[in-house]
Amino acid sequence: MSEQQPSRRARSLRRLTVAVLLLLAIGAALIWGYLEGRGEAAREAQRDAPIKAPLRVSSGTENPVLTLDPATLQRNGIETGSPPPASFQQHVRAYATVLDLTKLTDLNNSYANAKAQLQTAQARLAASKAAFKRAENLYRDQQNISQAQLQAAQATFYEDEASLEAAKSQLRTLAATAQQAWGPVLGKSITDDTQTITRLIARRDFLLQVTLPSGISLLSPPKTAAIETGKNSRAAITFVSAATRTDPEIQGISFFYIAPGASDVLPGMNLLAFLPSGPVVPGVNVPPGAIVWWQDRAWVYRRIGTDRFTRTEVPTDLPTPGGGFIVKASALPKTATIVTQGAQLLLSEEFRAQIQLGKD
Repeated sequence: MSEQQPSRRARSLRRLTVAVLLLLAIGAALIWGYLEGRGEAAREAQRDAPIKAPLRVSSGTENPVLTLDPATLQRNGIETGSPPPASFQQHVRAYATVLDLTKLTDLNNSYANAKAQLQTAQARLAASKAAFKRAENLYRDQQNISQAQLQAAQATFYEDEASLEAAKSQLRTLAATAQQAWGPVLGKSITDDTQTITRLIARRDFLLQVTLPSGISLLSPPKTAAIETGKNSRAAITFVSAATRTDPEIQGISFFYIAPGASDVLPGMNLLAFLPSGPVVPGVNVPPGAIVWWQDRAWVYRRIGTDRFTRTEVPTDLPTPGGGFIVKASALPKTATIVTQGAQLLLSEEFRAQIQLGKD
């Protein structure tokens, strides 16, 4: 019995020791988790806190001035450069309607049918004329045919002759209708069956009626113009001819233009059109990466010193296909240096500083 008691006490002591160590490990884990959670929360708060840089943003004559040293520019991937030169031309704003070409298609089909009828009438007349000549020769030689047969051949010839004239008249009427309804270019395209009418009917191109505001006129309609197909998105259109009618609501001078099928337009759409007018003046092409938007207006950051930048508004009436804008030299000189990459970072920094100053 004396040997069993120490053994039992040793086992109990070992169990107690293991339990204490286990409790200590659990406690340490809980304390570590608590401290780590607090540290992460502190780091999150530090990351979300506004950058305190009031000295980097100061008041300017119109907009705040940002001061950024070369190291900051390089660290944030901010690049600068001069926008490339480009031509600038004033534009007249007009109203464009994508026309439904059902009537044009019907007229084209009618002309094609009339043309086929004319060809049929010509073939019949050629056959009946030859038959009538043979009948005349036979009757004149030895009267191998009767007079009644000669008269029947003659009647058929005269009937086919009249049918040919009627077919010619119908074709002339449709040609005149095409010119009166759709102008000389589209009318001739119908009569000559050119690619212009074929592409329009197949919807590879779309026909637009562009109407100037009432009281506005142009010395001559431009050969090419543009339509606005979306926000800051334009598509080129090509002049066809003067329109044969005006828009009854606008009552201005109208023209027919053609837009390519890739312009994302559909019959019935009403769009804005921009027709170049006036002399060509020098300007610059502001790339899309330099543009930032605020209050639904476009801005660029222009360098006004070695390390100073200010936000400058640019007009958006001449967008480029890539998303930039052509700006006349009076609004942005070609010698100006602007931020071409990282402009959005500057906008965020500008307003972050304003929020920070407002809180202070």
